[in-house]
Amino acid sequence: MIDSRDIVLTILTDIENNNTFSNIAITKALRQNQFENKQDRAFITRLAEGVTESKIKLDYVINQFSKTPVKKCKPLIRSLLRMGTYQILYMDSVPDSAVCNETVKLAKKHNFAGLSGFVNGVLRNIARNKEKIEMPDESDILRFLSINYSMPLWLCEKLLKDYPDKGRNIIEASFEERKTSIRVNELKIKRDELKDYIYSRQREAGLENISLHDGYYDDKALLISGYDFIRKTPGYREGYFTVQDESSMCSVRAAGIKQGDIVVDVCAAPGGKTTCAAEFLMGTGMVYARDISEDKLALIEENVSRLAIKNVDISKWDACVVDETLINKADVVIADLPCSGLGIMGRKNDIKYRINEEQLTELIKLQRTILETVWQYVKQGGVLLYSTCTINPEENSGNVNWFLSEHKEFKLEEERQFLQGIDKCDGFYYAKLVRG
Repeated sequence: MIDSRDIVLTILTDIENNNTFSNIAITKALRQNQFENKQDRAFITRLAEGVTESKIKLDYVINQFSKTPVKKCKPLIRSLLRMGTYQILYMDSVPDSAVCNETVKLAKKHNFAGLSGFVNGVLRNIARNKEKIEMPDESDILRFLSINYSMPLWLCEKLLKDYPDKGRNIIEASFEERKTSIRVNELKIKRDELKDYIYSRQREAGLENISLHDGYYDDKALLISGYDFIRKTPGYREGYFTVQDESSMCSVRAAGIKQGDIVVDVCAAPGGKTTCAAEFLMGTGMVYARDISEDKLALIEENVSRLAIKNVDISKWDACVVDETLINKADVVIADLPCSGLGIMGRKNDIKYRINEEQLTELIKLQRTILETVWQYVKQGGVLLYSTCTINPEENSGNVNWFLSEHKEFKLEEERQFLQGIDKCDGFYYAKLVRG
């Protein structure tokens, strides 16, 4: 019998040792153990995600009760302490005694019997004193936000500086539960028809609590919750929908794609904007989907095939290198570029630990290099759609202002910054630049 906590430990070890993104590590572990029931999968997901997104706060608590600082513990012991502490603080359905006992068993199972007493002592001490844990107060607002919302101190400082009136809402939003946004494939089905289809077939798919609501910003959007695996949701395999945040849908709609247009998506994986653009074309024109990664090209191919879209040409290409065959050919160039991802911290809860100020500078250089390359594909009167899934102004409006100063033939026609915690979607930015 597989131990759910042992699976979580495997996930956390994968994240820490291999620098795997948490969502990838969780998905991989769940796929390997699909015979586990829904309750077990929910437990695994909640504990793995909870430990990952709350790491700074958990370490702060553990350090109040451990003579050995968390950062000096062996990696496996560190993960066990975080797992145990998270369950004690946030999972009321699990008795504290069971948490301590099961965590000690895992320490022994993984050849750390000599440290099992240490693990047991720390966790039992936390369990006995969890009502007395001292947290920073708001007199030091940066430390308060950093510890309570497990956000690196420098990032809290930046967000409060960039968004003086909204920064705290943005930080707090990283812990809010949110529904999954899906885009209806209107080449196959209408939004109300898809709702009826999913509701009528959820029980035979082993689901009973699916909830669907119309999106807030785009009429192709539905917000879904209560599903198990999105791939097992009725309509997914049939190609009736794909996962895409509403903010991203809005950006493609803003491009004004018309039937017969030539669209170039220069960093296309996993294919959300590519397929969205193709749906606007209604079987006409062509979308040239490019990406530098072979593995990511397979994701585009999978989505294009599942949605039964025919007018997409997929190929490997480095967006920093000019493709001479596309110069002055595109009605629309979609430049959704690599970015810091600060708009999706609530969905990818380890982004906040991976990014640093030096990387922000390097990303801006990369974004400008790509923009300096791909604008050449835009024909006169065409559109360069620049977008990112970040809320960092230097990567967004900063880059657009730089680009416009370098290329007077382009004009800014539309610009929008979505902010998580303020808007009802992910943080996201787009700018529609028209070539005169």
